[in-house]
Amino acid sequence: MKKKYKILITGSSGLLGFSMVKKFCSSSKIEKIICVDKKNIKFLKFQNKKVKYFNFDILNTSKLKNILIKENIDVVFHTAAITQVTEAYKNPQLTYDTNVNATTNFLEIIRNLNKNIIFIYSSSDKAYGKLKFTKSYRETDKLLGDFTYDASKSASDIISQSYSKTYDINVGILRCGNIFGPGDLNFDRLFPGLFLSILKNKKLKLRSNGKNIRDYLYVDDVVNAYYKLFLKMIKTKKIHLFIYNIGSKYNFSVNEVCNRVFKILNVKNLKPIILNTSKVEIDYQKLNFLRAKKELKWSQKTKLEKSVILSFNWYRSNFNYLKRLIK
Repeated sequence: MKKKYKILITGSSGLLGFSMVKKFCSSSKIEKIICVDKKNIKFLKFQNKKVKYFNFDILNTSKLKNILIKENIDVVFHTAAITQVTEAYKNPQLTYDTNVNATTNFLEIIRNLNKNIIFIYSSSDKAYGKLKFTKSYRETDKLLGDFTYDASKSASDIISQSYSKTYDINVGILRCGNIFGPGDLNFDRLFPGLFLSILKNKKLKLRSNGKNIRDYLYVDDVVNAYYKLFLKMIKTKKIHLFIYNIGSKYNFSVNEVCNRVFKILNVKNLKPIILNTSKVEIDYQKLNFLRAKKELKWSQKTKLEKSVILSFNWYRSNFNYLKRLIK
């Protein structure tokens, strides 16, 4: 009988975790999904016999350890984090506690409890910092984040690598571009903010100058990358560290994203207001993801038009709830 895996997802009510749970419920290789998130948002929970939810802060190491033991976890998908650049700027200590210390604590639990547990860490293109010498980041480039959020991702990524190299812990790291899609309640992000502004028929206020360029990825494509990494890691015994960039063919400025979304959704007269107040934005980022295409057989499948429509329809169908949530 083939082994079925018991997995734990942190940050299960976040954009990535929310879509992960939905995807993994349908996997024949996964027996149980344990979800940990300090937020208790019923709206973002799935009713499925495979899924069990726990609500507490991931800095509570004793509870994390107890769950790993009690639920006999095989694989951890660590997606919980302070993910907003502006929030990180305002709360550096909270950001480093949540993003760096919690990751270290998790790896330390695994080191002492069971080194066979697979740890898959959700890193970011921000971990690289500013592009200085090349036109796109490669997995072999140094991690040089300057700003609070970026530095927290650089540090957590490096620490995860260190535990793998030093203690032979099985670690997978995905460095993704900007993710968007259903379930994202962080309205300071571009896509949620843009969709909400359209639904409210108000102009979005951009904190940047609108010229910042990023890779944009639909969340289902990103979740597919995590699933392919999971499959590779459960099959590979002699390699303990896997690192992949998950980039996009849609490498656009903020202004271009807004224009394309307006065109796809046939929206007029809502050109964003540019505040240009942010001091913590990287001008240009681009990920080289040839390694993921070759080794994970991953590809970006969702076209921009379809991903925008699917995302917008989710926000539109849940608009009444979202209005109450953000009051």
